[in-house]
Amino acid sequence: MRKFGLIGKNIDYSFSRTYFKQKFDHENINADYDNYDCPDETTVKKLFKEKNDIIGFNVTIPYKQVVMKCMSEMNKHALAIGAVNTIKKLPDGKYKGYNTDYIGFTESIKPFLKSYHKYALILGTGGAAKAIMYSFDLMDISYKVVSRMPKGNQITYNDIDGRMLSKYQVIVNCTPLGTYPDIKKAPQLPYHLLTNKNLLYDLVYNPTETQFLKNGKANGAQVTNGFEMLKLQAEAAWNIWN
Repeated sequence: MRKFGLIGKNIDYSFSRTYFKQKFDHENINADYDNYDCPDETTVKKLFKEKNDIIGFNVTIPYKQVVMKCMSEMNKHALAIGAVNTIKKLPDGKYKGYNTDYIGFTESIKPFLKSYHKYALILGTGGAAKAIMYSFDLMDISYKVVSRMPKGNQITYNDIDGRMLSKYQVIVNCTPLGTYPDIKKAPQLPYHLLTNKNLLYDLVYNPTETQFLKNGKANGAQVTNGFEMLKLQAEAAWNIWN
């Protein structure tokens, strides 16, 4: 039996294990998939030595950049993004890092994009945000990164006003705010200044409609969550492992 797993922190809620177990059942694949909940970076590094029978990992918050140190090879896209969400064990026992987040995001947002969606705000600076930046670069959409502790060209949440929202019409939440069980939380934005030309995309998928998306919908914005992105990135990971 081939073994796969998810590396993350507080991941009981995770989509990946359920998705792959159902896939294996439906397609009669002799494989198993488990969660590896790691409290810190040291545990993550030990995992690669202790679980050397696992041939493929997915990686989620907050270890998409941490695991890069454990890779002997990096796919060009993962290297460019600076984050890994898919790992393949090579025949020599070493590990190669990939990123399929950008594939999932690009393909899942395309149906929602209009001709006037030329500028975007990316909320957050973690590994997922890096994949979104890469996707927007490929799609030729200009963006600003929003952070509570901005560096370089990044902006703060206080910088976002009506004028900015009228130009930067796509807003992608890459923070964990609003994830179950803290479902009442949302990024601090002037939601009342949104219009029907704004598109809000939340990488959070549990709950299906986060407070961020509820706030957007209440003010006429188009909204979507990250569930389709997850399915697409999972299938891309499966293709890499096979």
